[in-house]
Order: sequence, then structure tokens, then C-alpha cells
Amino acid sequence: MKAKHIGGSFDDFLKEQDMLAGGEAVAAKRVLAFQIEKEMKRKGLTKVEMASRMRTSRTAVDRLLDPTNISVTLNTLEKAALVLGKKLSIRIA
Repeated sequence: MKAKHIGGSFDDFLKEQDMLAGGEAVAAKRVLAFQIEKEMKRKGLTKVEMASRMRTSRTAVDRLLDPTNISVTLNTLEKAALVLGKKLSIRIA
């Protein structure tokens, strides 16, 4: 029996299984959530303070910081970046 994926990349496998885009989205969200939480801690901001400054709910901040929730909008990410004194930068590579 010949193994179909020997020598292939994991990305090739995920593409074949139609799972690459979802996997990359989750990975990107994990990084963003980590960066936002790290910057909040550095600035001493609680979730309640972050929500207030973003003019949103604590629940929205919880979703923003949930590394598995990929449904966060660009608008929410931009608000978070501004509150943290950062700039949101997005690129297609």
C-alpha cells in the first residue's frame, strides 16, 4: 500500500482536505488574541476597561480574546489596536 502523503507538506494535505483556510484563520486569530492580551497586560488594562475604551461590551472583548473565535470583525480589531496605541496592519502575502 503506497502512502499518498509521504513527502508532501502539511499545507498540501490541508488543502486537499479543504481545511487550509480555516486552519490559517484560527492560527492568525490565536496570534492576534495573544498580542492583544499581552499589550493589555503591559498597559494594565482589564477587560472591563478595554471594553469601555472601545465603546463595546465585555462580551465583545471576551470574543476578541478568544483564540478560537475567528468571527471578530476588522472594525473590532481596529478599535482594540487604537485603544492600545497600536495600528492594525493587514496584508495578503
